[in-house]
Amino acid sequence: MKVSSSILSKLLFTTINPFRQIPSKKFSSCVSCLLESQHFITQQHTEESNNPMSMIKSILSKRGFNINPENLHAVDLNESNLIRILNDLFDESSNSELALHFFKLSEYCIGSLHSNKSVCKMIHILVSGNMNHIAVDFILYLVRVSVSKDVPVDELLKLFYETHSDKTVLRTVYSMLVDCYIREKKADLAFELACQMRHFDMFPSVGVCNSLLKAMLRLNQLDLAWDFLDRMMRQGIHLNVSIITLFINMYCNKGHLLSAWKLLMDMKNYGIKPDVVAYTIIIDTLCKMSCLGEATSMLFKITRFGVFPDSVLVSSVVEGYCKVGRPMEATNVIKFFNLKPNIFVYNSFIAKFCAEGNMVKASLIFQEMLELGLLPDCVSYTTIIGGYCRDRDMGRAFQYFGKILKCGISPSVTTYTLLIDACCKSKDLEMADYLFHKMIIEGLVPDVVTFNTLIDGYGKMGHLHKAFMLVDMMRSAGISPDVTTYNIIIDSLIKRGFTKEAKDILNELVRRGVSPDMVTFTNIIDGLSKKGDFQEAFLVWVYMSGCAVKPDVLTCSALLNGYCRERRMTEANALFVRMLDSGLSPDLVLYNTLIHGFCGIGDMDKACNLVEMMIRDGILPNKGTHRAFILGFGKKWVKNPEETAALKLQQLLLQYDIHVDVSDCIDMP
Repeated sequence: MKVSSSILSKLLFTTINPFRQIPSKKFSSCVSCLLESQHFITQQHTEESNNPMSMIKSILSKRGFNINPENLHAVDLNESNLIRILNDLFDESSNSELALHFFKLSEYCIGSLHSNKSVCKMIHILVSGNMNHIAVDFILYLVRVSVSKDVPVDELLKLFYETHSDKTVLRTVYSMLVDCYIREKKADLAFELACQMRHFDMFPSVGVCNSLLKAMLRLNQLDLAWDFLDRMMRQGIHLNVSIITLFINMYCNKGHLLSAWKLLMDMKNYGIKPDVVAYTIIIDTLCKMSCLGEATSMLFKITRFGVFPDSVLVSSVVEGYCKVGRPMEATNVIKFFNLKPNIFVYNSFIAKFCAEGNMVKASLIFQEMLELGLLPDCVSYTTIIGGYCRDRDMGRAFQYFGKILKCGISPSVTTYTLLIDACCKSKDLEMADYLFHKMIIEGLVPDVVTFNTLIDGYGKMGHLHKAFMLVDMMRSAGISPDVTTYNIIIDSLIKRGFTKEAKDILNELVRRGVSPDMVTFTNIIDGLSKKGDFQEAFLVWVYMSGCAVKPDVLTCSALLNGYCRERRMTEANALFVRMLDSGLSPDLVLYNTLIHGFCGIGDMDKACNLVEMMIRDGILPNKGTHRAFILGFGKKWVKNPEETAALKLQQLLLQYDIHVDVSDCIDMP
């Protein structure tokens, strides 16, 4: 579908023309407005040489145009004349700003918008006059209009070709055009445009080619990217290590490490020597895949290839060892390469020790960093604050929080969230609320995790009104509550016995288009079961399937628990069979729940059948199973139910050729 020149121009200049609000019904009113606005015509006492209109008049009078503010309306400013005037102004003055001045003024004087051909001519002049930043804006809007109206890319190519006067400028304009399509996330059209340029014996600049390759690789268009790379080589563009590294990075991001390594080795076929960046990508990927032996081996080998590892590369391996809890190997790597530990290396060690709960070691590393003159950053402080929070050592956590404030480092949202979470778990809601409001005062915007943390704290303490106030605050701040928010509210309501209200929240959640998850349904089913409302609980269980949420073992256990407590074993067994038919595998807790239920009504045959099934699934009975059997045999008035229960379990184990002392099993939790 083609778009007329007037439509394209209208869409273009409605957006970018700063004078579009000035009426242009008559030439006289146009000139009057421009005089008053002082955008184009200087004040009355300004020297003529500094007056753009005087300069325009002087230049154009030499070219046969009698133009001044009083008679401009009489000049025929059609497309051909306008392009000629723009050329004359630039050729005479080499000032593209003067041409742009007249270009904008003439639109109001002719009472209509410029044609696309005139716009393209203006772009050429802007590029010729080193005003590329304005030229890009013009091209970008042309591209946006073309994309919205499905204008073929070759239409713009032809138009720019028809209006060019310098091939070097045209090549620049074409490259800018391709780049604008890339900016608009139209890599496919940019690729098509780059291919069409060959008809004009041109190809995009190396920088634009690299941008196009990056865009195609981001979109996983690997085949198209290789095709374009082949076209680049046929155009005589010499490949460099940075271009090949783009492909290596893409392979690594997709987990195709062998392909990345093969490409790295094939670089020599292109006459390219891999640099430290290419090796860093491969080694960093190996570290992330926990292939630390291979990563370290490669780190040592590359020195033989004449590539010397930098601090970033060595730090990547060090961080890999820290994350898997192998600080000695990390230290050895640091010593071998004589790496002066930087902030990233220290942060890796601090994170490792904090994750292990070794806060003494973490604080020593932190202190060592200070003694070496390295200034901890927000990540350093947040990591150690988080470690002390997990250790429930709030005194130390707030000591480091005080240090971060004293050093003038702004805590992050994560820093505040960790402290708020720890305060909530310590039931210090007053401090949690203080921190929440402090971060807002400091200009930080709490995210959904921060809100959920505080809502959970209030919910667990039974302050439901404050929890609901925070949900309202979230919405007012433009933050949409997620499924976790709803789960927290539902759990809080159920624990306070408000099961009906919890189910209302579920209905609201569905109405708002938020998909309930397993936790949502499990909480509601558990609450309804505990209240003995099994019919409603079972309906929710069935409703899960309608929401494409498959019940798991915990969900089934929630409903089975209720049935077993009420000794409704027929329904419990029916649900158990249904669960097995759906492909779920019971765990020890679920088996014991059902076994306990049957033992509670004295049905030892069913209980024994379940123990056999459990053993066949590779799950051994434990103390809970033994207690259930004691209850069951007690119901049967057996003289020594404890001994009988142990003996029966032993028999069941031996029946499946499992020679384990049952006393060892029942000692297990």
